[in-house]
Amino acid sequence: MKSVRVVVVGAGVVGFSTAVCISEAFPSCSVTLVADSFSPHTTSDGAAGIMSAEEFPDIPLERQRCWFKDSSDHLLAIAQSQHSPDAGVILSSGCQLFKEVPANLKPFWSEFVIGFRLMTDEELKRFPEYKFGRAFTTAKCECSSYLPWLEKRFKKAGGLVEKRKVNSLQELSHFDLIVNCSGLGSKTLVGDTQVHPVRGQILKVEAPWLKHFIRDADGKTYIFPGIHSVILGGTRQEGDWRLQVDRGDAESILERCSRLEPSLRKAKVLSEWVGLRPGRRNLRLEREVVRLQDRRVPVVHNYGHGGFGVTLAWGTALDAVGLVRQCLNEIPLQAKL
Repeated sequence: MKSVRVVVVGAGVVGFSTAVCISEAFPSCSVTLVADSFSPHTTSDGAAGIMSAEEFPDIPLERQRCWFKDSSDHLLAIAQSQHSPDAGVILSSGCQLFKEVPANLKPFWSEFVIGFRLMTDEELKRFPEYKFGRAFTTAKCECSSYLPWLEKRFKKAGGLVEKRKVNSLQELSHFDLIVNCSGLGSKTLVGDTQVHPVRGQILKVEAPWLKHFIRDADGKTYIFPGIHSVILGGTRQEGDWRLQVDRGDAESILERCSRLEPSLRKAKVLSEWVGLRPGRRNLRLEREVVRLQDRRVPVVHNYGHGGFGVTLAWGTALDAVGLVRQCLNEIPLQAKL
């Protein structure tokens, strides 16, 4: 019979990555993942899923480098394995463009992607609005395949899945350890006033002739060819809770992307999607102890990834495993019997 009861809240890419890592690291624990929304109805399902990141201002850069490296190693290994088609993880090559030359020519993650280099003046002639560019090959993860693949891996490790809405940590007081990966839901679940929505809208189009991604460094305009379609984006609207497709945004996305890639004016629109990223000044990855009913229960928080959930999920999941290990070492013996 399994001993310590662990619950993971959240079924997005951060939740399932964390649940898999915990269940595989601690086979003697009983791990349950609880969420009210599962793929294809999570924010992660609409993610462009390309490995790229921006710095969180108050987190040591070395810690962020570890997150990126661990995620990159994990996804690149899948992309180059037999699991690639089932997991929806592929290699993707392209460029990141800047209207002004950035202070750091090489980002902190440059050594963890394949073939990173600065673009030549000749290459930049194609994009007259831009003064600087980076070219590289990286992993692209399609969460509509990746999340079900992770769920199977979680269940194979003995994990349990439960579909229900958790309104309060008090509802989880029968567990010995709680891992909070609820993203934007942490605003209400744990009363975090720092987490806020960053509205993202995308289009999926049919443009099989496009093979390389193009991303404006401001994160608002991007073209990401995938396995079945091309994702065009986007928006980064802070504090905006609207989940309806905005016609003005859709037209703006098409116009901006077509300036970068004129052939998109011929592309057929397949679908439109809106999601709310869990914005936060700094990603929250830490542990605390909360009082639930008459018990002190350890809680590990892992949320606030903003638009970089796919990029950092595996790395932060491995980091969370370390925090879970610390908690398990402190849980009274009777909880383990």
